[in-house]
Amino acid sequence: MTDLLYSDVEEDLRASVRDLLKDKADAASLLARIETAEGYDLKLWRTLAADLGVAGLAVPEERGGHGASAREVAVVAEELGRSVAPVPFLGSVVLATTALLNTDDREYVGRLAAGSSIGALAVPLSTTPGAGFPSSVTASGGTLTGRVGTVADASVADLLVVPAAGPDGPALYVVEASAATVTELVSFDLTRRVADVVLDGAAAVLVASGEQAAAALEQALLTGAGILASEQTGIAEWALTETVRYLKGRYQFGRPVGGFQSLKHRLANLYTDLVLARATARNAADALASGLDVPIAVSVAQARNAPIAVKATEEAIQLHGGIGMTWEHPAHLYLKRAKADELALGTPGRHRARLADLVDLPA
Repeated sequence: MTDLLYSDVEEDLRASVRDLLKDKADAASLLARIETAEGYDLKLWRTLAADLGVAGLAVPEERGGHGASAREVAVVAEELGRSVAPVPFLGSVVLATTALLNTDDREYVGRLAAGSSIGALAVPLSTTPGAGFPSSVTASGGTLTGRVGTVADASVADLLVVPAAGPDGPALYVVEASAATVTELVSFDLTRRVADVVLDGAAAVLVASGEQAAAALEQALLTGAGILASEQTGIAEWALTETVRYLKGRYQFGRPVGGFQSLKHRLANLYTDLVLARATARNAADALASGLDVPIAVSVAQARNAPIAVKATEEAIQLHGGIGMTWEHPAHLYLKRAKADELALGTPGRHRARLADLVDLPA
């Protein structure tokens, strides 16, 4: 039977990441950073990626990593969701690294696993697993031409993993980001930026072709959607924890606001949602680690967790009252991350439709 509980190793990893984020990514520093031109905290990222080793968690030891699994990656994602830390974890560790792990490449995987380079998978962030191989970029003679919009974490990437349509069918290439034109967009989620990538005869290195390239891209998208469910769990947990803390300390009519029955009911509903979210996220992470029923577990998690994270952050803003509506409180950053995550790697509706096909439920 699948064990969805956290192992001792996972709890130790969680504690290390949480302590670092508590010290380096507190609400005050987060709110101050989003007002500057440096949206990403690359110093924090170097500490996470290299010193704590999160960049190479799921990379086998023989390819320069630590030989862990998607379960450990999911634990880190959950803690990053709790802090909405502005680091390129999803684009580099989850999407780009997973795509390369499913090829025969060693050089670029090693660079990403060591944390010496940041990667990004050049597909729109809204791409759903199972959407098919993209054709917006074409390959010819070792160069790439085309445009890809709304690529997550591309503005700070050193390496771009680019799916392209070549003369022999689907292919996966690696492009040095300096060879592309990357334009950061005004992102709804200020803690995870997206950018447009334009390739105009950019030199590229082929790392996979044909069915291997298509399978590598699909696995990266599945892994991204599955790990995103853990991030959404962290977001919902922050929303509930902070709201309970606030309502216990806020008094009206001589009693704590949290003591009113109607608010207790709303918090209880959030708690049951959080329990369900954690169960589906853990199941998706375990499926990714074991390779069993991955598409089903991922679609269940995304269909369930994306709305839960949005609802939890909406409730957090409402139940914080006036302070929750201000830019000085971080609640709006969590709502924006939750809403952006709801659209990322497939909306809940798309995952429900995909799930219906996977389990053979007729429309």
